[in-house]
Amino acid sequence: MKKKVYSLILRYLVIFLVGLSNLWIFYKLFTTPTIFLVSKVLGIFSKVYILQNIIIYKETIIQIIPACVAGAAYYLLFILCLSIPNLKLAKRGLILISSFAILMIINVIRIVFLVLIRSSFYFETVHLIFWYVLSTIFVVLIWILCVRLFSIKEVPVYSDILFLISNLKKKYKKSKSKSKSEKRKKP
Repeated sequence: MKKKVYSLILRYLVIFLVGLSNLWIFYKLFTTPTIFLVSKVLGIFSKVYILQNIIIYKETIIQIIPACVAGAAYYLLFILCLSIPNLKLAKRGLILISSFAILMIINVIRIVFLVLIRSSFYFETVHLIFWYVLSTIFVVLIWILCVRLFSIKEVPVYSDILFLISNLKKKYKKSKSKSKSEKRKKP
């Protein structure tokens, strides 16, 4: 039981510490691959030039800013994965890698689609729909897919709360029965 409690504390400590960093780790990890993959896909249609976080495509300058990289979406998947109890490290790592890879693919497709419709009258509307609605739906669908693929039985955070409540009840009952037995022993 102590091992489970230590695991729980460690998992949530890691989640907390990663969150304190303003998600820089996700932007550091995923900005370059996002730029690279977007440029490769756009390169199918026309010549592409890259200058740091800028892609030049058909005389259009596309700046990949942190919001384009979707660091918060990666962090949400990270939280969901780390807040599941009783997973072996290898399985947890596989879930993280798989969910991150799927998000990367979807994000690259999203950016390429937006670049291809950049001259459209509907660009701003489509961009806002992606930003406010579809981004959340994508993360939820990726998580549901991972739950099914990896046969995850526990519920993030909730399963940990149930574990803690169960242990507190056991300790309470144990201390209550101990105090009753001590009262009986007194003359």
